Amino acid sequence: MPSPGSPRTPGRRGLPPALVLVPAGVSLLAGLDAALVLAGLPSPVEQAELGNRHGMLMVLGFLGTLISLERAVALRRPWAYLAPGLLGAGGVALALGVRQQVGTVLFVDGLLALLGVYAALFARQRDEATAVEILGVVAALVASVLWLRVAVYTLVPWLVAYIVLVIGAERVELARLHRPKGSERTLLALGVVVIAGAAATLAPTAWGDRAFGGSLLALTAWTSLGDVARRNVRRPGLPRFSGWAMLLGYAWLAAAALTWVAQGRPGSVGTYDTVVHGVFLGFAMSMVMGHAPIILPAVIRRPLPYHPVLWVPLLVLHAGLVLRVCAGDWFGVGWAWRLGIWLTLSALLLLPVLGAALVATARPVVSARRTGRRTVVERSAS
Repeated sequence: MPSPGSPRTPGRRGLPPALVLVPAGVSLLAGLDAALVLAGLPSPVEQAELGNRHGMLMVLGFLGTLISLERAVALRRPWAYLAPGLLGAGGVALALGVRQQVGTVLFVDGLLALLGVYAALFARQRDEATAVEILGVVAALVASVLWLRVAVYTLVPWLVAYIVLVIGAERVELARLHRPKGSERTLLALGVVVIAGAAATLAPTAWGDRAFGGSLLALTAWTSLGDVARRNVRRPGLPRFSGWAMLLGYAWLAAAALTWVAQGRPGSVGTYDTVVHGVFLGFAMSMVMGHAPIILPAVIRRPLPYHPVLWVPLLVLHAGLVLRVCAGDWFGVGWAWRLGIWLTLSALLLLPVLGAALVATARPVVSARRTGRRTVVERSAS
């Protein structure tokens, strides 16, 4: 990553990229409030319309903004920040109660801008992993357009395809040196199958959903078996923390895929809860927690040192999911279901608080090295 003073990043001129985290935070808060509304639990803002926007707020308003911001930072072009800016604006519009169509148009525009970012990255790298991420964005575009006509539960496979393909491709890129030759071609083939499976769910038969679940399960198994996380869990500190976050995420993704295979189209609240929150909380949010100390420093241009306290939101998240899905959805224990919701919400609120505290208290270590006649001062996290 370039330094903050690099002429190729919007540093001294223009707004810092970290400001885009503000609308992402608004989407997160509104999405969590909407989750409480949907669950019938006490919430700060009790509006039924907000509950109907919960899924899009969390997936495109929050996760979509984070994903596109990281890609914009990687591309290092000012125009690339249109993608997270528009996706964040769409989330804020939905959170403020603006008409759904307005938020949807902003989401579509942001995703089109994100396609441009990925196209530029593909032109630079010419790799299959980036092509798979492009497939993921196309899936998100399909979901956004369909949302103008159909309910969110119909869009779930497309939103799942978006998150799984983008994150899965990123994990394969990180493990490129540890995978056999030709792995990325396998990833691309699996990505195409996942998109085909998502399209099959639009047919009025449960077999389309089972096919989608099977494609998701195949991608999960292949990606997780070659992930460097399996090695990192044996290393201390940040590698172990990130490794366990990845592996726990894969476990929830596999559980969701198996549910789709066994049940077909989610026909009950418990089945729907398992597939939706297994993917978007168990998999996606666990991945966010594991990647945060690695990716956020490049975005906020400040060190985010690893600290064992980061285990707290990760463990609370997964404990809450076990209570909600296993005890609540599978065995009908009402108090466990409600407690699980409160725990998962607490974990998602705790992560940014702990992250901000670690950034604020990080002590930069200054070291000097000589290059010719000049002394270059380098700053790194302690």
